[in-house]
Amino acid sequence: MDAVVDQLLLGRVAPSLAAMASLAPPLRRAPRVPERVAARGERRAVVGMLTGCVQGEFFPRVNAATARVLAMEGCDVVVPRGQGCCGALSVHNGREVEAMAFARRTIDTFEAAGVERVVVNAAGCGSSMKEYAELLADDPAYAARAQRFAADVRDVSELLADLGPVAGRHPLPVTVAYHDACHLGHAQGVRSQPRELLRGIPGLELREIADPEVCCGSAGIYNVVHPEPARELGDRKAQAVLDTGADLLVTANPGCLMQVAVSLNRMADAGHPGARPVHLAHTVEVLDASLRGHSVAAMRRSLSLPATT
Repeated sequence: MDAVVDQLLLGRVAPSLAAMASLAPPLRRAPRVPERVAARGERRAVVGMLTGCVQGEFFPRVNAATARVLAMEGCDVVVPRGQGCCGALSVHNGREVEAMAFARRTIDTFEAAGVERVVVNAAGCGSSMKEYAELLADDPAYAARAQRFAADVRDVSELLADLGPVAGRHPLPVTVAYHDACHLGHAQGVRSQPRELLRGIPGLELREIADPEVCCGSAGIYNVVHPEPARELGDRKAQAVLDTGADLLVTANPGCLMQVAVSLNRMADAGHPGARPVHLAHTVEVLDASLRGHSVAAMRRSLSLPATT
């Protein structure tokens, strides 16, 4: 009860802080991804992996699953320790000078790592990194480097689809609703690749969400600076997810996972008709479970977010 009262008071005094507090999932421990993860079998690529700010702190299991999946699909995975924020949050907040500084550091770090591609598992980060050429177009020391770097950035689903599968998929009998993160679908044009990966898992049934082009309300930091309209969008998306009857919601952005989880829990707490528990996962978490031969129950226990109530 005290926590509820505190949240209500915070909402009146500082709505943006209240929005952040409601969105943040519990911190969950996970081993840090090693600096290098060797490819299983024949090496097909050498890739650098961005660990991210929100992903690294709140969803470390997504990073661990990403490294495992890439390695099982024949990639040497390099995780530079010198990497920091990619600048996406600064871009979302209109802090261009700060974003440029983060972009330069990111380029320096991954160039020094000597990788062929830079792989990203957070749609907001990938979208911003693919736009480094525009961000640094007027910087004579970085303009050409930014253009080359941006051309080598890939969402993890994009890279895996390009490579094609070599690792064996084990059955995973589960119904999945896939949500197109705006920064992946609209900004990067990556829509078919995550679905292709999910459909390649035996036993998995993929169900489409109504009005897939509509934002869930996360939108970078939109749900922090405009919490009320973001809440309406989140509730609309949550209802669309429930309408699919799927057991599992899958998407490719940590902001979307947090946003929809909050809406689903709020609907359940309010006794909304049709509300039910839904598990939430990143695309690579589902693929990781299939490649490792996990059961549905084991996969659910390993997910970054607990099931909604």
